[in-house]
Amino acid sequence: MITMIKGFLQRLNDGEAIIIAEGFMWELERKGYVKFGEYTPEVVLNNPEVVRIMHEEYAHAGSDVVEAFTYLGNRKRLRAIGIEEGLEELNRRALRMAREVADVTGSLMAGDISHTWYYQPEDPKAMEELRAMFKEQIEWAVDEKADYIIGETFQDFGEAMIALEMIQKYGNGLPAVITLTAYQPDVMLDGVPIPEACKRLEDAGAAVVGLNCARGPKTMLPLLKEIRKVCKGPLAAIPVPFRCRGKYKTFQSLLDPDTGDRLYPDNLSAQLCTRREVREFAEEAKALGVQYIGLCCGNSPAFFREVTDVYGRTTGATKYTPDFTNSLSRSTDPKNKKIQSYMFDPVE
Repeated sequence: MITMIKGFLQRLNDGEAIIIAEGFMWELERKGYVKFGEYTPEVVLNNPEVVRIMHEEYAHAGSDVVEAFTYLGNRKRLRAIGIEEGLEELNRRALRMAREVADVTGSLMAGDISHTWYYQPEDPKAMEELRAMFKEQIEWAVDEKADYIIGETFQDFGEAMIALEMIQKYGNGLPAVITLTAYQPDVMLDGVPIPEACKRLEDAGAAVVGLNCARGPKTMLPLLKEIRKVCKGPLAAIPVPFRCRGKYKTFQSLLDPDTGDRLYPDNLSAQLCTRREVREFAEEAKALGVQYIGLCCGNSPAFFREVTDVYGRTTGATKYTPDFTNSLSRSTDPKNKKIQSYMFDPVE
């Protein structure tokens, strides 16, 4: 077993970066173990070995954190798909797997709660149920020895604040990372400007605040700069690696460049970023002082390695960074000009 030299808060306080792999849902759907439309983590029950391998792959690529795959693993969501009886087992199994991989790889382990699709501030009973759902997931994360707890993908400031309050109340002192999801406007669904929402969460005691999901690198960075103006603590930047730009700020809004059809969620590969674009995002985020960085839906170990490389990490995957020294496609030997012409030259 490898032991972390520094804990979560100490690393942040010392000015170090924490690099986190997210986007498990999309990667597991690509592999054929998650269903688009439901977006629930029952793979933890049905094929736990696949989840474990995924954690190991991202650790190999340089993730400092093994995040338990409990996104939308709340009581209400699992009830909707008929597996509420497996709720505690799913959460505890996900947390234990994450803890085991973290211990072997010398990583931090994070518990995870998320938006619930059940935030109804006008309904006191619904809000009581919401708090109860957060409470049980947080307590399971504490039991299974999480190093900190993530609250993610919130579209309503009110729900994000409740998540933070519940982590503070039931998290046994564990730090909280709260990340919001910015859609097309720079405003939460309940009308709070996103920079203000982050500032209020920071003031309320979140160890890290920022953004995850929905926006790509080019459309997330301008908003991060606005958040940086009002938030003084560690900032989170976890975009989706898709070519969001201009009036198409989110991967939900992207269109097929050939047909004009909407791509979300199952045809988004038509608008994936290049590795170079991921690297450029990481460079800009580092220059902005982002301490908590990763990639969300659409992430892969190859993309993730670009981030870890920019942040100066030597990882298990570093050995396999592309090297075209002996590649025919990059050869300068005149005898290879003909085959290169066949490969590259367009035909009229």
